[in-house]
Amino acid sequence: MNRPAPAGPLPILVPLVLLALLGLTAATGCSSTPDPSPAPAPPPAASAPTTTDATPTDAAWVQLMTPMNEKAVALLALAADRATTPPLRAFATRLRSAQEAELGRLRPLLARMGLPDTDVHAGHDMPGMVTEKDLAAARAVEGTAFDRLFLTQLRDHLRHSAQVSRSEITAGARDDAKELAAALVTAREAALTELARLPGAARALG
Repeated sequence: MNRPAPAGPLPILVPLVLLALLGLTAATGCSSTPDPSPAPAPPPAASAPTTTDATPTDAAWVQLMTPMNEKAVALLALAADRATTPPLRAFATRLRSAQEAELGRLRPLLARMGLPDTDVHAGHDMPGMVTEKDLAAARAVEGTAFDRLFLTQLRDHLRHSAQVSRSEITAGARDDAKELAAALVTAREAALTELARLPGAARALG
């Protein structure tokens, strides 16, 4: 009786894991190395974390907020010394300390994203950004004219920095960036409320 010839070993099919890399940033590239071990099950979804690298939204937000705070701190330092009323000087002093503390979180976030600690918006007319021209104008005036200029520029800074931070909360991907953005929104809203109650603010801001 003829027996069928024994079959050779069946080929082993190793599943290929395809990683879709979305939201590449201009600052850091994403690289992934396939798991060399022939695991029978596909890797868990957590193997490609979404909050490790900066998306364009995350990068744009932190690269805007950092110089916005730096320039606002310079204006607040002037107001702490030159504003005409003690409540206004005290407010400027407190807010300067608060925004310096925010810079202590923004700059490390830049580093974790692999972004340079440089002002990529230097020379741009960005809404809410205190410019060198604004600082020169503030140094050139005194008295109620200084108060009016300071309050107007600070209000714009607080409003616009809150607005872009809300965009980061909605569209960003990094948990640490979104958490900081939420803290900034809360701080800006509180500062705007306090600013509106300062003596002379209603008259200065119209």
